[in-house]
Amino acid sequence: MTQKNLNLCPECGNKNLISDESRGEVICSVCGLVILQKIIDSGPEWRAFTSEEANKKVRVGAPTTLTLHDKGLSTMIGWKNKDAFGKAISPKMKAEVYRLRKWHVRTRTNKSIDRNLAYAMNELDRFSSQLNLSKGLKESSAHIYRKMAQKNLIRGRSIEAMLIASIYLSCRLSNIPKTLDDFIEFASVDKRKVARCYRLILRELKINIKVSSPINFIPRFCAELKLSGRTQNRAASILKLAKKHRITAGKAPTGLAGAALYVAAIKEGERRTQKEISLTAGVTEATIRNRYKELLNHLNFELNV
Repeated sequence: MTQKNLNLCPECGNKNLISDESRGEVICSVCGLVILQKIIDSGPEWRAFTSEEANKKVRVGAPTTLTLHDKGLSTMIGWKNKDAFGKAISPKMKAEVYRLRKWHVRTRTNKSIDRNLAYAMNELDRFSSQLNLSKGLKESSAHIYRKMAQKNLIRGRSIEAMLIASIYLSCRLSNIPKTLDDFIEFASVDKRKVARCYRLILRELKINIKVSSPINFIPRFCAELKLSGRTQNRAASILKLAKKHRITAGKAPTGLAGAALYVAAIKEGERRTQKEISLTAGVTEATIRNRYKELLNHLNFELNV
């Protein structure tokens, strides 16, 4: 039978088929025709009656992940100097096993791309812990870095800069409000190098990135400045109005978000200084002032300042 007619009895056309897993057969419930037989059971060959017993009997390892240089598929020779029966091995065998372990570790990273990925994934772990990156974001960053490594575009460039650019791109694709300055704080490379690597990734992988919306930065800035939800909602409405009047075009989203928060905080009686907002937003006080004046001129806010 073809794959298309597997859910249909060829004898009577009945669609109600019975799967007998104990016999490995598919039977028609009307005429009793055995449609398929000797079906391969892909489940385990053992049985378990409790969850603890199932956990003890399971033999699979951890799921594959892109955050390991070998995707978690390689094996390791254990460091316990005991044989299969739990008995200590002889000194001669111990030296032999030590030599095997050493060469096994070396062969795991015998290619330059494997050594590159091993170092890069260790650095990715460090950045993830320092920046509190989620598991999905970590996987996405590793996927982007691997694509660049397969294209042989890491050679001659800083691994750290390319890795930070990959993480920043993952944040942009996931609409997470992060700026390059947030990553540079934990890195030892220049911001210009990271920006150059970021543009290279966009060009080589042909990714079109939309400009970050300043509204995405509002919750983060409000949390850091300890502003209320009313101020957050008012700042978001100000930015929506500014976008409607096309004031946001060509402006940095962090500067716009900071200026909108400055206006909203004054209106809600939770005033913050331009210096406090500029430090939170990572822009200069002059930028906050300029964006604030533009909002006043175009949207005609009357503030008691």
